[in-house]
Amino acid sequence: MHHIYLDTVQAFNDYHGLATLHPLVSVAHVENTEHIKSCTMHYGLYAIYLKATKSCKLSYGRTPYDFDEMTVTSFAPGQTVIVEPAPDVPLVKFSALVFHPDLLNRLPLAKQMSRYDFFDYTSTEALHLSNQEVDIFQGVLAMIEQELHRAIDKHTRELIVSNIELLLNYCLRFYDRQFITREEINHSVVKKFVALLDEYIGTRAQEEGLPTVTWFADKCCLSTGYFGSLVKAETGRTAKDLINDRILCKAKELLQSESLTVTQVSSLLGFEYPQHFIRFFKSLTGMTPSQWRVA
Repeated sequence: MHHIYLDTVQAFNDYHGLATLHPLVSVAHVENTEHIKSCTMHYGLYAIYLKATKSCKLSYGRTPYDFDEMTVTSFAPGQTVIVEPAPDVPLVKFSALVFHPDLLNRLPLAKQMSRYDFFDYTSTEALHLSNQEVDIFQGVLAMIEQELHRAIDKHTRELIVSNIELLLNYCLRFYDRQFITREEINHSVVKKFVALLDEYIGTRAQEEGLPTVTWFADKCCLSTGYFGSLVKAETGRTAKDLINDRILCKAKELLQSESLTVTQVSSLLGFEYPQHFIRFFKSLTGMTPSQWRVA
């Protein structure tokens, strides 16, 4: 399979036949007349795509995804994406914002990029936009594009980055809206998570160790980032908090048995060392397991 390395804005623009107006950022509007060819894309850039046609399949991680109209997917430096053409679709049409991480050097946004969890979502977890949301998305792209067509001055970078941050914040809002509108699906995922968590603590922990968010996300066929966001949207608490609550509940249940030592309880719950269990228990209750037993 052909490999494409998008390490620079120039490489992205060259691949799509676009002029480079700024070395670190580009806004693209692409409508190809050729079929997409199978390839593997290696990203050294941040890229946000608004797909206007159902033109290809992406396989990012385990699961392929067929794009509907007007969906947003986001990729970050270091990610690799497999692209395959969709049958019977002659054109690919999309708008995109790409920017190199160097654009953010020494700016506050560089330290805040971890807020935007959607860069860690897989293609199966694309953002589906309403018509109004599409207008907002395109409107912010237009402001960035307008700035790119101006002569570069001392304000250029700040204004471009401000609009990039605006777009990222809108995407956060749109994802929150998507979590709300898919409440029934979210509820079923959380229900499955809780059931798996209780089963894991009861039967797997001693042999497999402490449960992790990644393990449950995988069982729910979701990326860790999307799973965590979904659980937080549905319950108001993080998946890690819910795991810790369940471990603590089981710990208290086991500690009520006088036949089990603290070390044995620690082992049953999947802690590698008893002192880790003692530290965990005290951080949540203010008491050691032994103190809690006699309280």
